[in-house]
Amino acid sequence: MEGRTVEQDGQVGSPRRAPSQQRSRERVERMLAAASALIAQQGSDAMRMGEVAEKAGVSIGSLYQFFPDKRAIVWALAERYTAESQACISGALRDVVDAEGLRQAFSELVDIYYQLFLAEPVMRDIWSGTQADKALRQLELADSRANAEFLTAVLKRLQPGADPVALETTAFLVWQMGEAAVRLAISVDRQEGDRLVAAYKRMALRELLEG
Repeated sequence: MEGRTVEQDGQVGSPRRAPSQQRSRERVERMLAAASALIAQQGSDAMRMGEVAEKAGVSIGSLYQFFPDKRAIVWALAERYTAESQACISGALRDVVDAEGLRQAFSELVDIYYQLFLAEPVMRDIWSGTQADKALRQLELADSRANAEFLTAVLKRLQPGADPVALETTAFLVWQMGEAAVRLAISVDRQEGDRLVAAYKRMALRELLEG
């Protein structure tokens, strides 16, 4: 069944066909690996569907069967990074029960996110692509909200008497600011980027622990 390309009932669907058989899933994995390698080399704007098919060792018709255009490939990669990041964040924050645990887990998560953007040109390209695509921006926003919920759960454990709406607002804003800070950091030289990330962590933790 074809995935949805617009928001329906508050959710954003994937603009590609979902593989249902093992052989098809393996083929899709090869396509995505090929696309990721090409994006890392030349960016998604320069990537051509024919190149993806050739590198993946599939026919162009097979590629189009699952990915009707480059946007669908970028979408699939964005969904993958989203799922991986949510699993990482959930695992890091799940067992936090005190302020020191939050300080350590939050700091480590920001560092991981920063290092991923430094090491993975594909992630930077995907982020750039989301800015010009309304549906991808909605996917990114939904990801931010989901990640903020993990942080909200920690704040509620640490501050059981606090206004839950205020905690949710703080967590969401802190998370959004973190994403913005890291993307700013990778746009300047490394030394300044490191300082920006360190400054963000100090400000965010002050808000989370003393707010």
